[in-house]
Amino acid sequence: MNTEASAGRPLPTSIPEYLAQLRQALAGADPAMIQDAMYDAEEYLRSELAEQSGKSEAEVIAAVAGSYGAPEEVADIYRQTEVTVTRALRPPLPPRRQSALGKFFGVAADPRTYGALFYMLLSLATGIFYFTWVVTGASISLPLLVLIVGVPLLVLFLGSTRLLSLVEGRIVETLLGVRMPRRPVYTERERPWLARIGAIFTDPRTWSTLLYFLLMLPLGICYFTVTVTLLSLSASLLLSPLGLFSDYAGVWVDGHNVLHDLPWALPFVFVAGVALLFATLHLARGLGHLHGQLAKHLLVRGSEG
Repeated sequence: MNTEASAGRPLPTSIPEYLAQLRQALAGADPAMIQDAMYDAEEYLRSELAEQSGKSEAEVIAAVAGSYGAPEEVADIYRQTEVTVTRALRPPLPPRRQSALGKFFGVAADPRTYGALFYMLLSLATGIFYFTWVVTGASISLPLLVLIVGVPLLVLFLGSTRLLSLVEGRIVETLLGVRMPRRPVYTERERPWLARIGAIFTDPRTWSTLLYFLLMLPLGICYFTVTVTLLSLSASLLLSPLGLFSDYAGVWVDGHNVLHDLPWALPFVFVAGVALLFATLHLARGLGHLHGQLAKHLLVRGSEG
């Protein structure tokens, strides 16, 4: 039996020990990738343990070390795979522009701009849903804690928020390009079920997820309002030339149609519309980047977790 890992460290003799070594080997990596790696490793090891029920954990781990790999080997594979997948899924970057005007108008060629813009518009609907789910779930489960049924209802509610965090993570990663977990948080299944339930309440990620969902309502309202207002204003300025053909359309200031009274201002109004449109795209991309970092901070367990 091979009892030595590739790096010279003795192979772990239990699944928790294997997972601890894997987490240590992945130290410094993206927390989202660590969460995925921990979940995959536990699922694989426990499926092998179930298939080889006549063997001990140490024997099973030693047997699968050649196929699945020692913790250090698995960590290296995950790091390499992460780089490969990230490069494959990353949209083509726009060409680098040196001039200020090139950088300003080049935002239109960045695919991340439109993903962020769509997320700003979608956030109102998701924010309302998340906020309603948290408030409804908490208002139903918390008052029932005095009864026996209250605890399982609260655990079910907290579990549902973890599932929703994965859904939100997929939205954030797809539209904002921020790496988010693709697997649930792994749990040590050898621990008693009461200990696992207690871990849900002591996990900071549980409460940070609830905070994120509550923040999504005001953030969603802000994102949607700002985006729609700026897009509508820029569109109205861009379409201002149509006001020359109507007495009811145009740019109105203090009851006067500027396009009719000051037709020479039409080019400036049009240019202002173009500038506002591209400034809105820059704002959407910037807000998308900031929101992606917020989602990663609140929805992803840190590498030390």
